[in-house]
Amino acid sequence: MKDLAGKRLVIVGAGAHVGAALARDASAAGADLVLTGPDLDRLQRTASTLAVAPRVVHADLTDEESIARLAKEAGEFDHLVSTAAMPANGPVRELERAAVERAFAAKVIGPMLLAKHLRPRESMTFFSGVAAWRPAPGRVVMATTNGALAFLVQALAVELAPVRVNAVSPGIVDSGAWDGLGDGKAAFLRDVAERNPVRRVGTTGDLVGAVSYVMTSPYVTGTVLHVDGGARLA
Repeated sequence: MKDLAGKRLVIVGAGAHVGAALARDASAAGADLVLTGPDLDRLQRTASTLAVAPRVVHADLTDEESIARLAKEAGEFDHLVSTAAMPANGPVRELERAAVERAFAAKVIGPMLLAKHLRPRESMTFFSGVAAWRPAPGRVVMATTNGALAFLVQALAVELAPVRVNAVSPGIVDSGAWDGLGDGKAAFLRDVAERNPVRRVGTTGDLVGAVSYVMTSPYVTGTVLHVDGGARLA
């Protein structure tokens, strides 16, 4: 992230996992940060790990007014990254409309509203996911929202040009998101690694490196960068 020195980044979802790792690496590289998300306590925990104090701003992608306030508090900035996701998993016959709407708010409507209210000088990066290319039972909403986001970044790249708009699409990453599996986590990750062409699962470093690439590559826009170990091909 050496090219981010002196740049200002807005990181949506900086309270946990990949967003927090991105904040730490960007801060270490000399970037000025605005950390935002719906949980101020988690954002403050991330902020406490950084060498330079960031600005912490509450924003909820289901609430347009909070996004408008974020735009005012962020001021002028160079890059926006959103790792936001609100999964609504389960068989389609059992899905609750409210959960589906929250999932779309995080992955599709929220990014549209971020583009409406915030305008970086250089780039916007969103997170899609391998489920769009490898749908599975119980993952209908995840596949659909991630797929919609992949097309959204193309449309935004055209409309917001010359601001560049891209997406990073992770596969299974050992970011802490799977810790809830408890004793079953190791077996789950081992099974994923055995089926992936690269024979391993991803790390937060893989995703931070991918975000850094699309943010700082001036000839890349409207692109989905797959960081899934080839899982969508297996």
